[in-house]
Amino acid sequence: MTLFHDFRMKKAKSNLRIALVCNTAWAIYTYRQGVLRMLTASGAQVTIIAPRDRTFEPLEAMGCRCVELPVASKSTNPRDDLKTLAALYREYRATRPHIVFHYTIKPNIYGSLAAMLARVPSIAVTTGLGYVFIQKSRTAQVAKLLYRFAFRFPREVWFLNRDDHEAFLHENLLAHPDRARRLHGEGVDLDEFTLAPLPAREDFVFILIGRLLWDKGVAEYVEAARRIRAKFPHARFQLLGPVGVDNPSAISRTDVQKWEAEHIVEYLGEANDVRPLVAAADCVVLPSYREGVPRTLMEASAMGRPIVATDVPGCREVVEDGVNGLLCEVKSADSLTDALERMLTLSSDERAVMARRGREKVASEFDERNVVERYKGTIHAITGISL
Repeated sequence: MTLFHDFRMKKAKSNLRIALVCNTAWAIYTYRQGVLRMLTASGAQVTIIAPRDRTFEPLEAMGCRCVELPVASKSTNPRDDLKTLAALYREYRATRPHIVFHYTIKPNIYGSLAAMLARVPSIAVTTGLGYVFIQKSRTAQVAKLLYRFAFRFPREVWFLNRDDHEAFLHENLLAHPDRARRLHGEGVDLDEFTLAPLPAREDFVFILIGRLLWDKGVAEYVEAARRIRAKFPHARFQLLGPVGVDNPSAISRTDVQKWEAEHIVEYLGEANDVRPLVAAADCVVLPSYREGVPRTLMEASAMGRPIVATDVPGCREVVEDGVNGLLCEVKSADSLTDALERMLTLSSDERAVMARRGREKVASEFDERNVVERYKGTIHAITGISL
């Protein structure tokens, strides 16, 4: 009886079809490797649906099937969005996944609709509210209306922080508030991002990591760098991440080249592995206008790097002011300059205490293993299959 049961469970796992949909494959590969490893090791058939990029190959090497998806993140043309909806509907009808996880705005909206039409269970994961809650434009208002309609259909809607959840409730965007769940960030692999000693040198290096978007506070970072370098020539300011991405808030390579020519910042390009660059920095900076729970800050704290970030949803989930970093006012180069200068002038012992507390906070609150268990539990609840 036990052997027969084990055989049935193994067969069920091998037939389990899970799809993850995002506006970039890079984000799935970078932020959800723990979940992908768990799924593929369990024998599930994992499909990644996203615009093609350089991470298709490593995702396929992990055992995932990759499907190219047309998503025009910058476009407000309904025809482009209908192409996304139609492509997802065809994929779901053809492959019949047992459950689909949608990430980011357009997959959340059009993926939830496509899953409903194809009668496939789905989960919407709001990884951050972005321009919809930062801007007051007509486009943002339309996006809220689409959210209100599309979020009738997922089995659950996951939020990464309390502020985003409360914003959806306040705007009456959840037809079924009881389906909302809070996932405290998407976690970090503590075995991969280990504590690294702070550098011992004369230079002091700040680094901002992420897609180069105006909404990430890059303009404020550059202005603060301009002011601080005039006063502290040994301070260095680095930018790491893709430029010219498909996003309404994207920064161009021309902008970055201008800052480089002024010797304000050093642009490091992109990196498959950020750990050596985090280890080489003294402080990680994220002056973002709004976040889900930023992975770069969790990774920085796990490696023992003090942080300077804005006091906004998402960032304040990771940074406790004066404990493992410093918080500043959003969209304020003055406030950011003050915070960076304060970090720069702290003693090495004071920064070392922040570093230790940051590691402790991530270990207690953002361990990736807890996130993987949430996925396991949700998949079991919907499919009846234990992983």
